[in-house]
Amino acid sequence: MPAPLSRRTLLLAAALTLTAAATSACGGGGDGSGGGAGRTTVRIAYQAIPNADLVVKNQRLLEESLPDVDVKWVKFESGGDVNTAVIAGAVDLGLAGSSPVTKGLSAPLDIPYKVVWIHDLIGDNEALVARAGIGSVKDLAGKKVATPFGSTAHYSLLAALSAAGVDPSAVRTIDLQPQDALAAWKRGDIDAAYVWTPTLGELAKDGKVLVSSRELAAQGKPTADLGVVTNAFAARHPEVVTAWIKAQDRAVAQARTAPDQAARSIGAELGLPAEEAKRQLSQLVLLSAKEQTAPEYLGTPGAPGRLAANLHDAAVFLKGQKAVDAVPDEAVFGRALAVEELGRAAN
Repeated sequence: MPAPLSRRTLLLAAALTLTAAATSACGGGGDGSGGGAGRTTVRIAYQAIPNADLVVKNQRLLEESLPDVDVKWVKFESGGDVNTAVIAGAVDLGLAGSSPVTKGLSAPLDIPYKVVWIHDLIGDNEALVARAGIGSVKDLAGKKVATPFGSTAHYSLLAALSAAGVDPSAVRTIDLQPQDALAAWKRGDIDAAYVWTPTLGELAKDGKVLVSSRELAAQGKPTADLGVVTNAFAARHPEVVTAWIKAQDRAVAQARTAPDQAARSIGAELGLPAEEAKRQLSQLVLLSAKEQTAPEYLGTPGAPGRLAANLHDAAVFLKGQKAVDAVPDEAVFGRALAVEELGRAAN
């Protein structure tokens, strides 16, 4: 009888299909230097989240600062998918939630990447929505709840159930990406969903928000959308990483000082009116590069920030939920904070 496959082996097998799709979309090889005539290619994973990353993409801020680099943007539905793509060698840099990054840095994945940016601190833009008649998280026992497995929303759902004293095994949790969860909601196949905007807004039209990620953060379970870069790409192309951070910093500044302009770009990427994009943008907390060097975030060389402890705490929680095999030492998460890269760009 053949030996059972490990979770990492299964993930690698699943990555083969994703690799083909992402590599085709990127038009490059797996080493981040697949451009023609010796040009460097950077493959960037992004998601449909109304933050400054979409401003960078829409306004081509990175392409503007790196005219000799081929910039390829590839859309993913969740951070779990981004992890799969990184393992497959299909992307170099991109956005994933703090929960997928925690899983990525833990066994069995042990992905060789590091956190170089905080795209946003998640607030009211991620929440648990239930149908009328379900008045609290406790009422979800015996119900069907959808969320993308391995995402920040999944982590927050588990945290919400734990806080309410509901055994996760008492809830039928279904792995669905946001748009699939919306379709299941419309069909009446699910009773609740923990997702993010813009899908969240659609569910909330005829559902009730039971708890938001902002409330869970206040209870000690914060989540964030993080920028990660593979160790290999960061070592090979530090100038690209610096330019990317600076482009993100410019976009954050625009979101703060010219939110209407930023919202038009975000709306164009999400297919939303600018006013709705502006409203969704306001639900997030954005940080400048300088702010991210503070002790409560990424920190500085020799003094990794509080984010390392937050990721470690998340790993402890996920281990309790059997979502990771082991909890790395906090120092592992500290070493995974790209403080030198951030410091170069912030100065």
